[in-house]
Amino acid sequence: MIELDLELLKRLAKRYVWWKTPEEAVEFPYLVVARVMNIGDYDDVQALARSVGDDYLREVITHAEIGQFNARSWHYWHYRLGLAKHGKVPPLPRRRVA
Repeated sequence: MIELDLELLKRLAKRYVWWKTPEEAVEFPYLVVARVMNIGDYDDVQALARSVGDDYLREVITHAEIGQFNARSWHYWHYRLGLAKHGKVPPLPRRRVA
C-alpha cells in the first residue's frame, strides 16, 4: 500500500475537486487523482505522478468510473502507463443497461 502525500492531495483537491473541501476530497484519493489525471495542468500532473508512482496511476485508471475521464486523457494515460498498444485502447467506462 502506498503512503499518499496528503498535503499534495489537499492542494490538488482545492483546485480540481472544488465542490468538496480539501479534507473531504482526500477521503477519496482515487477521485482526486483521477481528476488531476483528466484535467490537471502539466506541473500538477508531474507532481502527482512523482508522488504516487505509475502503479498507483494504473490502479486509478483501471478502476475508473463512468465520466471520470474524457477520451483524450483516457487514451493518453493508457499509452503513458503502458496499458495499451497503439490503436488498442479499451473503450471508456460506459453505463450498462440490462
